[in-house]
Amino acid sequence: MPIRVLTVDDSILFRTIIKKEFAKYNDIEIIDTAANAVEAEQKIMSLNPDVVTMDVEMPGMNGIDFIRSFLPKKRVPFIVITSSPTRAFDAISAGAVEFMKKPLVQNSADMDAFCGRLASVIRFSSKANIRSAPARPVSAPTLSITGSPAANKIIALGASTGGTEALIEVVKRLPKNSPPVVIVQHMPAGFTKMYAERLNRICQMDAKEAENGDRLRPGLIILGAGEFHLRLAKDARGYYVTSKPGEKVSGHCPSVDVLFESVAEVAGNHAVGAILTGMGADGAEGLLKMRKAGAYTIGQNEATCVVYGMPGVAFKIGAVMKQLPLEKIAEEIISKVR
Repeated sequence: MPIRVLTVDDSILFRTIIKKEFAKYNDIEIIDTAANAVEAEQKIMSLNPDVVTMDVEMPGMNGIDFIRSFLPKKRVPFIVITSSPTRAFDAISAGAVEFMKKPLVQNSADMDAFCGRLASVIRFSSKANIRSAPARPVSAPTLSITGSPAANKIIALGASTGGTEALIEVVKRLPKNSPPVVIVQHMPAGFTKMYAERLNRICQMDAKEAENGDRLRPGLIILGAGEFHLRLAKDARGYYVTSKPGEKVSGHCPSVDVLFESVAEVAGNHAVGAILTGMGADGAEGLLKMRKAGAYTIGQNEATCVVYGMPGVAFKIGAVMKQLPLEKIAEEIISKVR
């Protein structure tokens, strides 16, 4: 049976193009469209779609408020389509499974590429673990490291679908004097800078988007920039990162595999790596290389993943030394770097 999708967008042109483009797919069917939140609620309840694509800026109730209010009534995977990074992260916090950058409808090449990516996201989202956002954000206790962490330690994290919230759950628990953290989260260019700023506001550690040559130090989080591969490097002064454009690896740029492989080569048994929720397999082979190089490796368990893709593949191939629920991962990391 094809995956049944409802598309919600106030642009009739966008809705028309999406219906036309997805007529080419045998496994996905756009069963109907809606122009606003009122129509969306009526059609979700009557048609029972498998996935809903949701615009953010609409007349009346916006897409984020709609997701937040609707999810407690009915668990449906929402994919948010927006050109605003800030609104995208708010949508994920409200309970959306994934966000995508809205293309220019006037550019047919952009639309073709967008629809191809959207089809992949729809397929994984249809199987996602849906959780509505809590009424009040749950505060997380910050862990502590007495004295200085072990020398030359490095923490490497990788995530994709559902990862923007999962990463926050991990890094907001890390204390100010944690070893440096390097992260790849699959995200478009432009969105990574806004997400790094979000981490910087939330976390005890400092956080920034990667720039080529950034030096690492305790208390610093470096997030891979969109369309740039993030790699760990080392010289006489210590760890630093390179951030350079390149071909997609495992379907992504930045790629978790690229980061993890560099960590395996440069840091070896001084590293702790964790692979979090995400569709596909990016990061699994890299985490296996980290384990073989002596690093301690962690995988998020299936019950707490939005999509048990990347952690599932990593576990299957033997890359994961310990599988844990999301809320236990920070504690495990700290226990290995003390």
